[in-house]
Amino acid sequence: MSGTQQNSRPAPVDSLFESAILDIGIPPCPAVLDRFMAEMGKDEPDFKRLADIIGADVALSAGLIKTANSPYSGMRQRVRSANEALTMLGLKASSHIVAGIILRKSFPNVRNLERFWDASARIARLSAWLAQELKLRGLHVNDAYTFGLFRDCGIPVLLGYFPEYGKALAEANSDSERCFIEVEETEIPTNHAMIGHILAQSWWLPEELCLGIRNHHELAKIESAHSDLPIMSRRLIATSQLAEHLVQKKLGLSMTQEWTKLGVACLRLLEVDEERLEILYAEAPITKAVD
Repeated sequence: MSGTQQNSRPAPVDSLFESAILDIGIPPCPAVLDRFMAEMGKDEPDFKRLADIIGADVALSAGLIKTANSPYSGMRQRVRSANEALTMLGLKASSHIVAGIILRKSFPNVRNLERFWDASARIARLSAWLAQELKLRGLHVNDAYTFGLFRDCGIPVLLGYFPEYGKALAEANSDSERCFIEVEETEIPTNHAMIGHILAQSWWLPEELCLGIRNHHELAKIESAHSDLPIMSRRLIATSQLAEHLVQKKLGLSMTQEWTKLGVACLRLLEVDEERLEILYAEAPITKAVD
């Protein structure tokens, strides 16, 4: 993949919610990620320069090394430096991981997000595991992990801006009939999928991931073989929904209604029948705490 193709931003978001989002305060792309992507986009990226960019932030460097050494990365040998992690993971995967690490630090003024981030981390890790297990063409482990982290990134943005959004979020999670974003829009003039899409675009995520974030509650686009949503985006959505369902079921957490609405379509997309689903229930590696 060429540098131009790898790092081009997706097409701009349409103007449907433009007036509603101008003042919401979506976190801009962090300078460290901009510098990383600028170097990565060169014809011959300098790995030492990239490692220096990451190494200037101790927490970021440690996070990249930790992710590279996790079982979900599939590495056979442990890495000890940011340079080794970049080499082992590759630039595309590394850029996604860097973005995910930074994301969690981008909402210092929004309180009580620990459970949200823990849930996102569990979903991301299990999405990566599912991608390994299912081995569907075009469904890559690193993309599944990144999508799991960023899928709901619009939620903390909205919690920090709209005092009433917590109520809308609770109602959307418990509504078994209406589309999630339709419920959100009864309380606020936008929704977390649109806001998350814009954040993901501005943070250099690939177009298929951005489109998946924007449409991850849209049953018609997920299930239709004639959908204008790329198959990779649809499978990323399905993988994250199955991961969320497995987490809630295995940990005995309160169940949202999204699996009720989207589960059948997701299983079809992932080519998972009832027998395979029971195996996944039994084998899914879910821990009660996320470090």
